[in-house]
Amino acid sequence: MAKQTSKEQLLKDIHIERRRLEKRLATLRKEEMILPGVTGTWSVKDILAHLSAWERLFLDWCSTGLNGLMPEISPVGMKRKTIDALNQQIFKQNQGRDLADVFTEFYASYQEVMTVIGSIPEEDMFTRSRFTWTGPLILADYIAGNTCNHYAWANAQIKKYVKKASEDLGKNMQID
Repeated sequence: MAKQTSKEQLLKDIHIERRRLEKRLATLRKEEMILPGVTGTWSVKDILAHLSAWERLFLDWCSTGLNGLMPEISPVGMKRKTIDALNQQIFKQNQGRDLADVFTEFYASYQEVMTVIGSIPEEDMFTRSRFTWTGPLILADYIAGNTCNHYAWANAQIKKYVKKASEDLGKNMQID
């Protein structure tokens, strides 16, 4: 996916990637969504909780940052080690949640993100250094990173997992 240069393109990419992910999810049984191993020890459920948590972080960044303040967990210059630790914390916090609860949050956080994005003027999304909290990036980079790019990543992880599981099942069913 090419880097977005307009609000229209950004919204289009978000919708496309979200629909692709939802379409992939629709092919899975509930039992498949709670099995670990999709990416590391994460299940599909864990990935969905991860997406929602990052959308919530983005919403916090926006509500804080758009008011001229610096978010408590600042996205600016976040190192890989910090991101990995945050992802592990998100995983642990959501492990005990049931699938239905995770799905409810998955849809709710998306709707909230889309409402916020819809309210932000295009100029604010694509003007460098428009907000202190975005650092050297533009707001659209954070939007894409927490929506369409993240959905594409999740879809690719699930697709790879399903393919491998299918191949493994085929190997186990072969008669010698």
